[in-house]
Amino acid sequence: MGNGRGRWKLVTPVALAAGLLLRLWFVRHAPLVDGDGLVYGGIAENWLIRGVYGFYSDGAGGISPTLIRLPGYPMFLAACFKLFGMQRYEAVRYVQVAFDLVTCGLCGAIARRLLGHRAGVAVFCFAALCPFTANYAAAPLTETLVLLAMSATFYGYLRWIEAGAAFNPWLWLIGSSLAYSLLLRPEQVLLSVAILPAMWWVQRRSHRSLAPIAVCAALVMLPLVAWTARNWRTFHVLQPLAPRYANDPGETPPLGFARWYRTWAVEFSSTDEVYWNYNSGPIDPAMLPERAFDSATSSETEHIRQRTLGVLHQYNQTGLQSTESEAGFRALAEQRVQAHPTRYYILLPLGRLADMILRPRTEMMAVPLEWWRWREHPQITLRAAAYAALNFLYLGVGAAGFWKWRRSGFSPQPALVWAMLATVLLRCALLLTVDNSEPRYTLEFFPILFIGAGALFARGNSDETPPTPESLT
Repeated sequence: MGNGRGRWKLVTPVALAAGLLLRLWFVRHAPLVDGDGLVYGGIAENWLIRGVYGFYSDGAGGISPTLIRLPGYPMFLAACFKLFGMQRYEAVRYVQVAFDLVTCGLCGAIARRLLGHRAGVAVFCFAALCPFTANYAAAPLTETLVLLAMSATFYGYLRWIEAGAAFNPWLWLIGSSLAYSLLLRPEQVLLSVAILPAMWWVQRRSHRSLAPIAVCAALVMLPLVAWTARNWRTFHVLQPLAPRYANDPGETPPLGFARWYRTWAVEFSSTDEVYWNYNSGPIDPAMLPERAFDSATSSETEHIRQRTLGVLHQYNQTGLQSTESEAGFRALAEQRVQAHPTRYYILLPLGRLADMILRPRTEMMAVPLEWWRWREHPQITLRAAAYAALNFLYLGVGAAGFWKWRRSGFSPQPALVWAMLATVLLRCALLLTVDNSEPRYTLEFFPILFIGAGALFARGNSDETPPTPESLT
């Protein structure tokens, strides 16, 4: 037993070194600063230098405040800019590499405490060598910090239970991790929705005081109260989270276009080629799939095709959202929803969710959006297919681990495991309502998949005595 444990211990530094090299490779060969990264960077720079949380106004020569992004990530970028120099995104990447390796360590530590040493080492290896989370360390985006906050929340919960589920330092870790996670991305409220009831259930079952849960909930809400007060003072609107369509007060959200887009869109390629172009440039009708025009009969299909091309032509005259373009897209959407209600409300949302989960996750790499076109780029297609297979492997191994773990009732901490699974299910439910498919929206599944995979190395597959609640304290 001791020799086996010693051999597994040797794996950890090797996996750490390999994980570090993998992330440094992405930093060197696949750095990315565009889109949301520039948005966050611009906010951070203006906030740090000029004291205004906002952007330069077009043609105004000044800076206008904004609320389209929550302050968690601009706060991190501002700290990095202060320490390493303005717009030193390379330094930001190296900090994120360190943070991502901490996430790997936390996942391994959770699995070790729940499932044994061998499972903990295996989970650390899975996490450290995962390219899908590693490559986001090379981009100034929220994902790396979100994964860290999630892992810290789960680890803090586990240690809080072990320490007696009372007022102890681990409670503050849970509260601060949940709060910062929520300041990074608005949908991270789902993490609090999953964790806080699990804490309540444990306390009620043990007939302990509910005061720690109340304090933790207050910690989560405190930053949002401050952010909401700022938005009310600046814009006179009640906006506790970032708006769905990233529009500041006074800007009209593209509701008509979004509804029309949801009547046909599935793939991430449509997000890049159509969705992101709206209100910032022309939309090429050739980028639309045939289902964007179809209807119940061929004559109706041709009629919708002509109407769609007409609305796009009108929009493309300026490449900017207008009352006329919104009205045209809204009318098209209503006609198409009536023609295909089942597809609009059920099949397409499920298709977008499947695309976000199963896509090869090469969106951060130099791989064409339509990677499956073998004749155009056979080597790239093979590489993307390999990533797709690896993605499927991570999903399969994680699911298989949870399936095995359920036989023991998710012992020794079922409430924590159910909270992790609830986080995945709640996020899936939310993603069924989004307009556009983006694989990064499901990246938050991976810490949970890593931990679930550890169950395959525990108990019957381990040379260790299965952990018990008593042995964890």
